[in-house]
Amino acid sequence: MNTTPDFSCDVLIIGSGAAGLSLALRLAEHSSVTVLSKGPISEGSTFYAQGGIAAVFDETDSIESHVEDTLIAGAGLCDRHAVTFVASNARSCVQWLIDQGVLFDTQVQANGEESYHLTREGGHSHRRILHAADATGKAVETTLVDKALAHPNIRILERSNAVDLIVSDKIGLPGTRRVVGAWIWNRNKERVETCSAKAVVLATGGAAKVYQYTTNPDVSSGDGIAMAWRAGCRVANLEFNQFHPTALYHPQARNFLLTEALRGEGAHLKRPDGTRFMPDFDERGELAPRDIVARAIDHEMKRLGVDCMFLDISHKPEAFVRQHFPMIYEKLLGLGIDLTKDPVPVVPAAHYTCGGVMVDDNGRTDVDGFIRHRRSQLHRAARRESYGVELVAGVPGLWLVRRGGYYPAPAARSEGRHAASMG
Repeated sequence: MNTTPDFSCDVLIIGSGAAGLSLALRLAEHSSVTVLSKGPISEGSTFYAQGGIAAVFDETDSIESHVEDTLIAGAGLCDRHAVTFVASNARSCVQWLIDQGVLFDTQVQANGEESYHLTREGGHSHRRILHAADATGKAVETTLVDKALAHPNIRILERSNAVDLIVSDKIGLPGTRRVVGAWIWNRNKERVETCSAKAVVLATGGAAKVYQYTTNPDVSSGDGIAMAWRAGCRVANLEFNQFHPTALYHPQARNFLLTEALRGEGAHLKRPDGTRFMPDFDERGELAPRDIVARAIDHEMKRLGVDCMFLDISHKPEAFVRQHFPMIYEKLLGLGIDLTKDPVPVVPAAHYTCGGVMVDDNGRTDVDGFIRHRRSQLHRAARRESYGVELVAGVPGLWLVRRGGYYPAPAARSEGRHAASMG
């Protein structure tokens, strides 16, 4: 491939979800940034996230409780330091999103004061999920896209696939082995282009689209993990893939998930005969962590020889359901299912890649000039609900800017590195 740059920038960010865009907006304060999007900029996983963002806002909640909930959901394999880091800084990063213009749902308390409406989801011991109705990812992504498109130091290239990273020793450059850019397939021009950059950041999403039944869009194909591995980075924990318990079972909407918040607001999982089964598997019932709920659904489907289980919130007032879940209500209604009256057929589906590229606390990989948004040291064996948008939307990305800057600081010891998933 050609090594003469077609264009250059200070920072090349591969991935245009909330992870990439939140970091781009911070870096653009003092750097030129190019963001690659495999398809239209709204095509990534962030846009489809429904439930919300976990952060401690309730005065009865605590950082310690948030940390312990995460460690329990991660089956004891999480990195406590990483979990504490994210839980401690989540609120300030959510505030950054609010400052950018993201409108989270609010409520008026009994004393007349307005506060953010917090819901509860599986694995959480408190209400700590901020949300924008049932389309939180869309609210976050739309806001960040608008800000990024308007920023003079950010260039967004849609329909541009990163083919591979350019590593210095492979093209004969002297000095320490480092990533110096990427080769990019420009789908509009149908040609490979070369980008040189002082630093390259991967924010490419996971690999759950490789499964037949998945909640992920087509772009979640694991490209970033493969490119990092070819460049010489270690990968780990790739055996851990989370399955969302409640994807819609319908031939016309196989990728559509039903947010955890439905169960957080009282929805029950039922067998075809209308009986509940989650209390038979876990004392937390429908609010058990996702891996437990998904296994329970799978167990009952196989035991009974049926194609699906059912999610039922029809016992809640119709106005309540339509107010809290307007997008899901309209989507299901178009398929002939009334969320306020009908049990909804659901099955588990591949949702989240917990493993990924090894990084240190500042997101640096084994190769200089190359940075990964870090996540899987938080989740390891299982990921807790409403962490996706929280983490993708900026906790590691924003703190990467504050703590280490975009250009690699002195190399971290390899034993200080963790496995990062691709968000």
